[in-house]
Amino acid sequence: MTYKELATKKPFIVNKNLGSAVEVEPEELTQTNGDGLSVVILTQKQKYDFDRKGWLLIPSVLSDAEIVEMRDFCERLNDIPEPQRCGLGGPLQKLVDHPVVVGFLNEFLAYPPAASEDCYGFRLEETDVICGVGERKTDNQFSFQKGNGLFRLPGDSHIYRCVPGRAWSGLTRAIWELSEVNAETNNFRFITGSHKAAYTAPEAVRDQNSPLWDTYECPQGSLFLLTESIMQMTGHATSHSTGGDRVMVSNLYNTVASRWSNWMPHPELLEAMPPKRQTLFRETYAGGNVVNGDFGNRTSAYPMEI
Repeated sequence: MTYKELATKKPFIVNKNLGSAVEVEPEELTQTNGDGLSVVILTQKQKYDFDRKGWLLIPSVLSDAEIVEMRDFCERLNDIPEPQRCGLGGPLQKLVDHPVVVGFLNEFLAYPPAASEDCYGFRLEETDVICGVGERKTDNQFSFQKGNGLFRLPGDSHIYRCVPGRAWSGLTRAIWELSEVNAETNNFRFITGSHKAAYTAPEAVRDQNSPLWDTYECPQGSLFLLTESIMQMTGHATSHSTGGDRVMVSNLYNTVASRWSNWMPHPELLEAMPPKRQTLFRETYAGGNVVNGDFGNRTSAYPMEI
């Protein structure tokens, strides 16, 4: 048999009308971002890698000029006027709906009936700018979070769902590394594949040096995407240098029908955004929460009156 014969056919994703299928494909969702740039569609390998691992690293997405401009803004953040003093300020704003991010979220997070060419099918939960790293910890205190996302109850947000040919990640984080990162300087750890784990984590996870824990390294300007349903370790002791060398921007996304936090950007900042980018912060509900579009009723095999 050829690969084409073995490949999964179109997945059956149930819509709300008598159990009919959602017929809209991810590449048919919002096709341009807030700046009018074409969305970047994921490759089959990228989709496969994220689904099996729970994370995806895309190196060197940003240009050198963009990195310099964004680093400078982050390092001056405390002196920036309040409306812009966040991960959406100045040149950082283009990261929240970067064409690569939108293409990824259309595949793994967007809700098709609440998406159109004028609004996104997902929302931004919160954003954070991190400059530098702390001093070496000596008390070996660390904490665990999440994991087993395939089996979490609805409403938790830290969930992961999949059927043959399609997967959905509840809370999804996009980390932009504006500095070169290696395994020694990266104090973020996670267990690959634990978003689908069916068993309780073994005692070995309590050892921060266990080979179960992974990290990543990348050149500056890279994008790291992670499902928040994966097991993570934070606050652990690590051998890294102190100072302000590392600069990163972390953006957390959710479905349009759910909120995990009550964060919102400054009203002046929100009002100044392009209209499509503003839809990342629209009211949190699913029914009818779409701007200018229903995909020509292609989300159902049945007439609207049924």
